[in-house]
Amino acid sequence: MCPPFSDPNKRLEVRQARRSDIPAIITLSRRVYAGTGMYGYSEGPLTGQMNNFPEGQFVAVVGEQVVGYCATFRIDGEVALKPHDWTSVTGNGYASRHDPQGDWLYGMEVCVDPDYRGYRIGQRLYNERKSLCQALELQGVVFAGRLPSLRRKIRRYDSVEAYVEAIRSKKERDDVLSFQLHNEFEIHGVLPHYLDADHDSMGYGIHLIWRNPAVTPNGERGRQKLYGKRMPDTVRVGTVQYQQRPVASFEAFSDIVTYFVDVVATYKGDFVVFPELFTLQLLSIERRRESAAAAIEAMTDYAGAYRELMRDLALRYNINIVGGSTPVKAADDTIRNMAYVFLRDGQVFEQPKIHPTPNEAYWWNITGGRRVSAIETDCGPIGVLVCYDAEFPELARHLVDQGIQILFVPFCTDERQSYLRVRYCGQARAVENQLYVVLSGNVGNLPNVPNMELQYGQSCILTPCDFPFDRDGIAADTTPNVETVAFADLRPKVLLTARNSGTVKNLHDRRHELYSVNWRGD
Repeated sequence: MCPPFSDPNKRLEVRQARRSDIPAIITLSRRVYAGTGMYGYSEGPLTGQMNNFPEGQFVAVVGEQVVGYCATFRIDGEVALKPHDWTSVTGNGYASRHDPQGDWLYGMEVCVDPDYRGYRIGQRLYNERKSLCQALELQGVVFAGRLPSLRRKIRRYDSVEAYVEAIRSKKERDDVLSFQLHNEFEIHGVLPHYLDADHDSMGYGIHLIWRNPAVTPNGERGRQKLYGKRMPDTVRVGTVQYQQRPVASFEAFSDIVTYFVDVVATYKGDFVVFPELFTLQLLSIERRRESAAAAIEAMTDYAGAYRELMRDLALRYNINIVGGSTPVKAADDTIRNMAYVFLRDGQVFEQPKIHPTPNEAYWWNITGGRRVSAIETDCGPIGVLVCYDAEFPELARHLVDQGIQILFVPFCTDERQSYLRVRYCGQARAVENQLYVVLSGNVGNLPNVPNMELQYGQSCILTPCDFPFDRDGIAADTTPNVETVAFADLRPKVLLTARNSGTVKNLHDRRHELYSVNWRGD
C-alpha cells in the first residue's frame, strides 16, 4: 500500500456524509472494530443515521477514499445527561432517538482508518461536531467515550473511577480519553454497561460533555414547545383506487395508467400510488386458460415493458410513482412479488414483498424477499410494504429506524375481511410509529384470471392520532369499490413535531434497553 497522501493530487476533506458513502463506511467500521468484540455497521443503521439527521453525519475523505466517519444526532439534555447505554440512547444505532428540538448534540460514533492515524483526522471530525453545535446554537456536545486501556490497567486501581481520575490528573494515559480531555471535553461520570461488546473498555463508557460557550444554560433559555404547530411545507399524495377490467393490449393498459398519472400530476401531486399486482389485468390480453402458476410466470414477461413505461411516465410528468407491484423472475428463477418506486429524476428502486400470503405461495409459487430499505426521495425518505407485509410490525419499525416518514402500502384483497386486516394494521403502523401510511387497492372484477376474479378495496391516507392531524387519523378516504383517486397534503414537519412534542411520543418513549428490531436479512 502506498503511504498516506503520497498522491499530490489527493486532498484530505471533511464533508457531510452521503448515501453513496455507505458501502465505504461499512468497510471502514468493520476494519476499525475488528478484534475488539464490537461489530461494524450494516446498511440499515447508516441509512437511519443519514435520514434522521443528515446534517449531523460526516466523513473524512482522501480523494474518493473514506478514511473517517462521525455520526451525531440531537437529543434532549434530560435524556443525554442522565445515565444511559449506547443501544437505548442511539435507538440501536439508527439515531432514531433524534429530536429536532433537542438542545444537545449527541456523538454516537467516531472511527478513523488505522492507516491514516496521526493526521489528526479525529481532531477534524470533533471540530465539525463543535461547529455544528455552535451553528445550531445548542447547549453542547455529549457522548460516552471508550476506555480501551482499562482491561490492561484496572488491576492497579481500586475502581474504574479511580483509574479515570488518574487519567484526568495525567498520572496515566489512555489514547482515547486523554485525546478527548485535550479537546476540552469534561468528565460528567462513568457509565457501566454502556456497551458490553467493548471488551477492552470492559463495557464502560466515560460520560463526556463539551459546553457551547456561545449560549446560556438551558435553565435560563428554556425550551420552546411546539404542540400542534403546522408548517407550510407539504407533500401531496394521490392514491389510485384502480378498477380491474380486461384489456386488449399492453397499449390499452398503458393508456389507463397514463391517465391516472396525468390526473395526479395535473393536481400538482408529488406521489401517485398504484395497487399491488394491478398489472395482472395484462393476463386478460390472451385470455389464457391455464394453471395459476403458469399464468403468474407468463406475467413476468411483461416486467420489462412495465418498468420502461412507469419510468418514462415519472420523468415525463415530473412525479414520483409508487408503481404498485408486479411479478418478476429473480436471478435464481424464483418469482417475487416486486414493488417498484420510480422517481421523477429517473431513479428506480425495488422492494420485494417479504411475506407472500398462503395463497400466493401455494397457487403462484411466490417467494419472499430478504430486504426492507428506506428509499430517499426529493420529498424525504419513504418506505414500501406490500399488502400482507403491513401486518408485521417489525418491518415498519425497521423502516422507521431508517428514517422514513411516509409508508406506502399497495394492496390487493378479494373481500372485506381481507381488506380490513390491511386497513387496521395500516392504522396501527401510523399510530405506533407516528408516520403517514398510504394504502392503494384494486376494485372490480377480472374474470378468467386465477386468484384475481374479485376485488374489494377502499384506498386511504392515514395519519397518527393526535391534535395536529385529521380527525380519526384519516387524511383522505374513498368510497369502497369505486374507481377514483384520493388526495391529501402531508406535512413532514408536523409529523416531527408530534413525534417529539405530541400528547404521546411513541418513538421517543421506546425502551431500547429492553427490546429492539435486529435485521438479519440483506
